[in-house]
Amino acid sequence: MKKLLFLIGVSILSITATMAANGPGKPNGNATIPLPLPRAIPRPISPHIAAISADTIKVVTGSTYAYTVDTKANEGLVSTATTAAHLLAELQTNVAVYSRQITGADGKPKDTGIITAGDRLTLTNARGSTIYYLLPQQQALTGRLELQRPTITAQVKNTITLHYTAGQRSPDATVVIKFPAGINITEENTTVNIIGRGAVLLKDLPHQSIGRTGTRYSYTRTGEAVISGNGNTLTLRHLDLRPANGPDIVLTIHDVTPANTGRYFISAACTTSQPAVLTSSGLAGETTSLWVTNNISDFKRVLIKDKPYHEHSNDYTQTQFRWTPHGAAKVSMELSTDTGRRWSAAKATIDAEHGTATVTGLRKDRLYHFRLVFKGGGSNIAGYYTGLLDIKHFGVQSSDTTDHTDRINEAINFVHNIGGGTLLFSEGTYNVRTVHLQSNVYLYIGRQATIRALKGADAPESTWFSDKAYRSGLSPTDAGPYEDPENYLTKQDVGHHYFHNAMFFGERLDNIKIIGNGLITGNGNLVTSDKVMNNPPDKRADKMFSLKLCTNVEIGGIHRDNDLWYDSTKDMPYYEGLDTADDSNMLQIDRAGHFVLLATGTDTLFVHDTYFGKMNQTNVRDIYDFMGCNQVTVRNIFSRVSSDDIVKPGSDCSLGFTRPARHYRVRNVIGDTNCNLFQIGSETADDIMDICVDNIYVLGANKAGFSISTNDGGHVKDIHLNCGHTGPVNRRSRMQRTTAPFFISISNRGRVIGATVGKYTFREEDRKRTELLVQNVSIGQVENILINSIDISEVYSGSSFGNGIRWKPFDGSQSRSTSIIAGYGLPASGDVEGGLDFTLPDGRHTGYIRNVVFNDVHITDKGGRPLADTANRPPELGVGQYNVSNLKIQPSYGLWARHVEGLMVRESSFSYEKQDGRYALFLDDVKGAEISGVKVVRAADATEWLRSVRSSGIQWKSILVYRDEWGKTSSR
Repeated sequence: MKKLLFLIGVSILSITATMAANGPGKPNGNATIPLPLPRAIPRPISPHIAAISADTIKVVTGSTYAYTVDTKANEGLVSTATTAAHLLAELQTNVAVYSRQITGADGKPKDTGIITAGDRLTLTNARGSTIYYLLPQQQALTGRLELQRPTITAQVKNTITLHYTAGQRSPDATVVIKFPAGINITEENTTVNIIGRGAVLLKDLPHQSIGRTGTRYSYTRTGEAVISGNGNTLTLRHLDLRPANGPDIVLTIHDVTPANTGRYFISAACTTSQPAVLTSSGLAGETTSLWVTNNISDFKRVLIKDKPYHEHSNDYTQTQFRWTPHGAAKVSMELSTDTGRRWSAAKATIDAEHGTATVTGLRKDRLYHFRLVFKGGGSNIAGYYTGLLDIKHFGVQSSDTTDHTDRINEAINFVHNIGGGTLLFSEGTYNVRTVHLQSNVYLYIGRQATIRALKGADAPESTWFSDKAYRSGLSPTDAGPYEDPENYLTKQDVGHHYFHNAMFFGERLDNIKIIGNGLITGNGNLVTSDKVMNNPPDKRADKMFSLKLCTNVEIGGIHRDNDLWYDSTKDMPYYEGLDTADDSNMLQIDRAGHFVLLATGTDTLFVHDTYFGKMNQTNVRDIYDFMGCNQVTVRNIFSRVSSDDIVKPGSDCSLGFTRPARHYRVRNVIGDTNCNLFQIGSETADDIMDICVDNIYVLGANKAGFSISTNDGGHVKDIHLNCGHTGPVNRRSRMQRTTAPFFISISNRGRVIGATVGKYTFREEDRKRTELLVQNVSIGQVENILINSIDISEVYSGSSFGNGIRWKPFDGSQSRSTSIIAGYGLPASGDVEGGLDFTLPDGRHTGYIRNVVFNDVHITDKGGRPLADTANRPPELGVGQYNVSNLKIQPSYGLWARHVEGLMVRESSFSYEKQDGRYALFLDDVKGAEISGVKVVRAADATEWLRSVRSSGIQWKSILVYRDEWGKTSSR
């Protein structure tokens, strides 16, 4: 143990630096160097340092907008001037010093207060003192320019990737990046990714989609690129850098083949437009150096990103590497087990021509370092730990009270720096505030391990805008969220647009896993309220996992190929094909706050084999929320109870732009919820398409069992339930205790950037309504919905959430509703006081839901409604009205449809437990419906089983109508 602790305490970065300076096998040398005078050097992140010369430090001052969650609305304009203490924190020195002291113009020490002209910094060591004059300069804060690989190889094709993050936010920003001779960029060899929108060639930047917006958004394109100076200067103009999503610019230059070795400097500078025109220095953290060497510089271990997580017998006895072929005639590989002090030949099969190697004969649970060696040179160093690296090796000892956050984050950084690996949380309890995830690092929670949230997670990030105009809900008459059309923070609930206040946080990462069969608990310290920002600072964490613009993610238990299903007699999940009920493989999660997982703009996710709320059902809201995510797989999920949706694809504006959501494969979801088991929406700012769900078991849902909505203008298309697209449908889906089995709807919420609204008073049926209407965002679309093979009973709000008992039987007091398909129509101009004074961008006045198929769907309603309810005409869904409850009581007990084009109901049945005077089906403004092979029950006092108004093209055949009760005298 002590030896391993020593080894992991040695930084792999220092070994790499030695290799870069000396090459393989060269001694460091031990000549005595005279102690120099101390010199000030900027730290990597030093936003207030513009430049350092022999006797002067230029200190940035200016202004910007920066709102914290506590800043009052309209008070976000702040000075960027820095204090003496903060300036010292941004500086380091070339040698150790006795003292660092800032004094004012009067010569007195200045430990606090703003830096002003006349202040001086004195650095003192044994050699003497160095004095710097501190000169405030009106400039933009200094950004950060980083090379993802600071060393490249001469005479071969290299890829250079730069990350640039502006020092301060701004709309309409300009960024200039300057390259040295020998590195030339073109519109064809360089891609750019602006604030996480996605990489495009420079020539395609003006044509990149800006996402879905209303007409009051000031941008029509992502930006434009201008190349000048013989291909050595790139200017990016008209960038919206108000959102902060990690690196503002990711620039990748392909096929760079430098002819000469040496040091090359690259610099960047940003010019803001608001609140003032300021330009950063392009120096300090905005200048980086690229080393060109004759050595191999991109030697790295090949990572296996397979999902699900698995272990094979040879996982830790062999590994593979790759690099850009160098041309050396003979290449060999060496390894070290003592962090580079001694090297020996590795047992490796090397293909130097193609730049690949396989190493075998490794021993498990060892830290190895590898390098290539050839005549006259070598390579950088790659690390590998052959096994699960126990977190306890980093001095983390499980405890009920100790805060383990810092050491766990240090361990994650270590594993990331050696190229990735798996951290094992073995038996014990580990307490954390915010765990900072890193690329290529897996967290494995063992069976007897618990990771538990503490108070005091990371604070919510500061932002360009204030979100106080909208922090909880959205009423039909509250125009606050739309007052600034460009304020993307007011377009979704507060939990969605803050990301840092989480138990686990990751941004712009690739290849992360959180797996195992232990327990992760919010421990009562993750909160659920939309008013979370009204809490004290140490109670503002409301997410368990917060992932922003990541790729290749897995969260789950120990994967099983078997399908998860539900044993109603034991009230527990089980895996089909196993002899006994066994959930010991499942990752246990409880008390997760507003979100178990908030994944935003994150692609290629796999979540599976998780059990929510087995031991504790408090402090829980949404389970899996996917906002603007693509390529998502969800499998084998059990939620004993939650207060909100269990699986929810959507798309919001929290990134500062919208992003479509496509290709979801969801299978075997079982649970009880105060909301919907599965919901598309309510955040629907962009398109949501290609969603396939098989095998659901709804134990209770106080909204809908299966809900599909577009509320903000998005196009929802190709949604399939039980069509076998995720695998065999070997069980019929079930729904019980749901307010409405199905809720398929369009509403007029319009929460997108650039949206505007007006308040209107109008007549609808016999009702007078005053509410907001969105004026410049087209009504969303829903089409191609196919629902197969599901049995539904106990249609009432029967979730056990908050009841104190598992399930309360129906007693007539619970809410209940019909299965609903509701498009949306604006009021006619003649029904609006003063008339309707706008036309939506696409000219449509009514949003029809198109092509809905119910096949082999069987619904048994509670019934008991009177004949008088057939006269009910539910209201249109407006702003802030997007729930089943907003539609009151429907005039039918089986299915109610309005504003629909193309409806098909086949081989299905609609019945009730208690005589119900309403129609079985009611069609309002339905254009084209085919009903065949359907069985229904019609009450004795009802005149019809089907009622249609304002409809056309309604056809039916092979209809069996029972009188009063199922199986009783029928007629065709």
